[in-house]
Amino acid sequence: MPFAQTAGDRARNAIADARHEPFWLAHPDRPAAREPLDGVTTADLVVVGAGLSGLWTAVRAKQRRPELDVVLLEGGRIGQSASGRNGGFVAASITHGHLNGIERWPAEFATLQAMGVENLRGIEKTIADYGIDCDYQRSGELQVATEPYQIAHLQEHVELARAHGAEVEFWDAERTRGAVASPLYQGAVHDPEVGIVDPARLCWGLARVAEELGVRIHEHSPAQSLQPSGAGMSVSTYSGRVETLRVALTTAAHAPLLKRLRAYVVPVFDHVVVTAPLPADVRAAIGWSDRQGIGDSGNQFHYYRITEDDRILFGGYDAVYQAGERPGSRLERDDDLSARLVEHLHETFPQVAEVPIEYCWAGAIDTCSRFSAFWGTAYDARVAYSVGFTGLGVGASRFGADVVLDLLLREETERTRLKMVRSKPLPFPPEPVRQLGIDITRRSLAKADEQEGKRDLWLRTLDQLGLGFDS
Repeated sequence: MPFAQTAGDRARNAIADARHEPFWLAHPDRPAAREPLDGVTTADLVVVGAGLSGLWTAVRAKQRRPELDVVLLEGGRIGQSASGRNGGFVAASITHGHLNGIERWPAEFATLQAMGVENLRGIEKTIADYGIDCDYQRSGELQVATEPYQIAHLQEHVELARAHGAEVEFWDAERTRGAVASPLYQGAVHDPEVGIVDPARLCWGLARVAEELGVRIHEHSPAQSLQPSGAGMSVSTYSGRVETLRVALTTAAHAPLLKRLRAYVVPVFDHVVVTAPLPADVRAAIGWSDRQGIGDSGNQFHYYRITEDDRILFGGYDAVYQAGERPGSRLERDDDLSARLVEHLHETFPQVAEVPIEYCWAGAIDTCSRFSAFWGTAYDARVAYSVGFTGLGVGASRFGADVVLDLLLREETERTRLKMVRSKPLPFPPEPVRQLGIDITRRSLAKADEQEGKRDLWLRTLDQLGLGFDS
């Protein structure tokens, strides 16, 4: 008589034939690469990095100052790193959620929330005005409780967020399961100001828009050096150079051209799996007709959503840091972590236990200690940067782009007066203390999830320092 399969065996079998590449980037509509930079040219603005931050910076620069000559340099392919490897959640929040923003900037959170909603409307308007085909839908998001102890926290979240101007709502277990049928759900916070998108097609659409506005884009053109040159800057690649008045750095978790940023950002690898398209009966059993984005409430949390062709994308939980690793690392594949995600997917939705997994991948998140983007300048404000989105940059990247342009164009705006914009996160300690601290934190977070959220002395100390990590 054959042995019964364990959940782990089933999960590993489910990924046996999976493609180890991002589902979004495998789309047949992926455009051909633009030509690399070749030779010497000039520009008013060079944007380094063609993920969402860089693409929004280029587009917004031409929308705000059509006369600017803008060059966009991408080291690989457009959207190939974090911007093409995420879950496709487009949140209005520019502070990595309501609670993080209220804790860090209570006096200005209402302004930050309003700016975030305005930013989301700007994204939606750009998609509509330029006909970007990227399966965007303002679906809302559910932050679900999967353990009874999490209910009180969600209710407090709603009370506090509403007091600061966020239009969120608490859903009980019946309403939550009526929307999406999972046996784990105990209740949820519903946030209507979140959309879902195909992030790679959004990138490709923004690249098209940028070129229509006059931006020159070069792929396979990694910036190798950044040097002062007369009244401006010189940006060199392997095969060319741009002499420019201004430089916007939007390289996320990649090794930064400004060494000072290495103290503030660590690349943390996050894994994702995607199922085959769900059979009609399975899709009907789960419901999920409004296609909400969903995240659960553990310290080590999952995020998931339905794609345009009825697949489930399921990611998160393990956040992996290893000193010296950057995008393109071997950490972008780990079958053990992918299989663990599949186990959790099957626990959340037993209905999909027989549905194959077709894609597995990981991407590096530009993580900073306050979880939300920060900005700064160098070389007498001829260079500005936006970095540290910590996994919630699909929407916030457009806001970040406008801040970068405010700084480079030397425009004082409501954005530049924000304490959030004028301040920096706490730096991480140098290695090997950095690695040790992150490893201890991961173990403590896992322990807290096993003990109904109770945080040990290490986590309480980090909380007091403003370093209250979750995954």
